[in-house]
Amino acid sequence: MSAAQVLHAARAAGIRLRAEGNDLILEAASPPPSALLDLLSSHKADIIRILRWAKHGWSSEDWHAFFDERAGIAEFDGSLSRTQAEDQAFASCVVEWLDRNPEQSPPGRCLRCDGHDHAQDPLLPFGIEITGHVWLHSRCWPAWRDSRTADAIAALATMGIDKARTPPPQERGSAFEDERLRRALSGSSDVEELDVEMG
Repeated sequence: MSAAQVLHAARAAGIRLRAEGNDLILEAASPPPSALLDLLSSHKADIIRILRWAKHGWSSEDWHAFFDERAGIAEFDGSLSRTQAEDQAFASCVVEWLDRNPEQSPPGRCLRCDGHDHAQDPLLPFGIEITGHVWLHSRCWPAWRDSRTADAIAALATMGIDKARTPPPQERGSAFEDERLRRALSGSSDVEELDVEMG
């Protein structure tokens, strides 16, 4: 069970959670089941991280409005089926979350493998100049991208934007969506232009 799933289970059980520093604070009308407490304890660090993401930036309502707007544009202006429109809207939410939650690392070491710069595999900057860069070897970038995408999906799930029926980008076979995620993670500024072109 993932941290996002544990968080959903806790909320379904009537538990309110918040992060205070490195502590996970639980409030409930009655004592939670011990199995759920064990799951919360084992996923504590990831749950705190998700709660912090949800606390900054857009509210759950903002994300739902963004999702609905993107799905509506794709369906009515782009002539996509509702399922395709929702798939595209979910991908747009992932890209938006990544843009709003940039990651940085100091130069000189790969964020993923902690290795140094090498002539055969130099450290490369990924990210947007204004927010800083993540320094990675090119071989480490795919795993970092997958991890960041998983973070975005988990954070969105806590706000009710769920990808339950949306396969991951590599399974969708959509070059357009793969390219949008690649550009967002590498810091390209033309993500919105892709939306306009594809409608």
